[in-house]
Amino acid sequence: MLSATCHVLAQVLRKPRAPSRVAWRCLPVPGARSCAGQSEKAGEPRTFHPALLRVLVCPLSKKPLRYEASTNELINDELGIAYPIIDGIPNMIPQAARTTRQDKKQEEAEQH
Repeated sequence: MLSATCHVLAQVLRKPRAPSRVAWRCLPVPGARSCAGQSEKAGEPRTFHPALLRVLVCPLSKKPLRYEASTNELINDELGIAYPIIDGIPNMIPQAARTTRQDKKQEEAEQH
C-alpha cells in the first residue's frame, strides 16, 4: 500500500504544472514592469515609495513614521529613532535603528 501511494505521488510530482495566479502576476514579461512596479535597470537602486507611510508604523510605539529623503530613513520623532531604508525596503528591526536625539544634541552643541 505504501509503495502504491509513493508511485501515485511520484507521478503527480513529475507532471508539469501551470504556475499559480500569484506566480503569473510576478513572472517577468518582456517590456513589463516588475512586481514592485519599479524598473530593474542595472545599477538603478530601488527607492522607497512614500505611499507605504499610510500603513507603516513604528514597531515600538505603533505611531506613524516620517520619511526623511535626505537620509533615506523612516523617522519616529517621539522616540528619537530612525529606521534605515535599504534597496527600497524599510528595515523595521529596532536593533537596526539609530538614535536621532544624540545627533540633535551634538548639532546644538556645535552651534553654541
